[in-house]
Amino acid sequence: MARDTSTEILAEMVANVLSVAFRTGEAVTEGDTVVLLESMKMEIPVIAERSGTVSAVKVAPGDVVQEGDVLLVLA
Repeated sequence: MARDTSTEILAEMVANVLSVAFRTGEAVTEGDTVVLLESMKMEIPVIAERSGTVSAVKVAPGDVVQEGDVLLVLA
């Protein structure tokens, strides 16, 4: 049985999505900014904690996310 090695990148706070830097199928390197959020007039970069390939993008610019929402998934 194959082990699931996917990683969900989560929102750490309530925020607006300003931009998503990667699309499904694109390679991400550890340390890349994958999503840019805005909260209380501050821009908050969401950084990839590991390298991988984007298997799903769960948000789009203009979305409002809650703490714990999945932003994207890395395979």
